[in-house]
Amino acid sequence: MVPSNDGDDVARMAPELQDDEALAREQARQAHTLMPPEIAAKLPPLYANEGQGEDAVAHLKLFTPWTSWTWYASEYDPAERLCFGVVVGIEREFGYFSLAELEAIRGPAGLRIERHLHWTPKALKECR
Repeated sequence: MVPSNDGDDVARMAPELQDDEALAREQARQAHTLMPPEIAAKLPPLYANEGQGEDAVAHLKLFTPWTSWTWYASEYDPAERLCFGVVVGIEREFGYFSLAELEAIRGPAGLRIERHLHWTPKALKECR
């Protein structure tokens, strides 16, 4: 099926495909919600993990589907929408990253940064 812009794509699909399409759209919506409330509630505030270093826990994993860049958040400031954790790109380093900036990034064909929907929290030393 060639997608159209009139919003009726799902209605024109065979009934057996409508559930699959609805599920795929919901998963995409969830993946593009970088910081859902249930994860924000689990992340400690900025500076709460000082001294833990690599033993601090990453509760959130974000990634670019078109490159190898990945962000792991171990602390979060909801007012500033600012995270601290490990960023794996050209190099692996600790640092701060802004959710607003990550949400604004667009890759090829409009791809966006996504949240790993099945991420299991783990120590930053395991995040590579």
